Amino acid sequence: MQDDTIYETEDVKEAIGRLPGDLYNDRMFRIKRALDLTMRYQILPKKQRAKYEEDKFYLESYLKEVIQERKEK
Repeated sequence: MQDDTIYETEDVKEAIGRLPGDLYNDRMFRIKRALDLTMRYQILPKKQRAKYEEDKFYLESYLKEVIQERKEK
């Protein structure tokens, strides 16, 4: 998921805070799994990797909303 690696600016942090619980939990699971694999010098098995075609930009709509609200102020 490309949105998991986005640089966390103030807007991104606000967008993450607006994520529904299930999306937020899924994001945290992927980040924790990545950190765990990194600490153990392992690579995620191919079966568990997301295919590029299946990658979803789940944060994009929330981020656009936050940016639009900030610009309106």
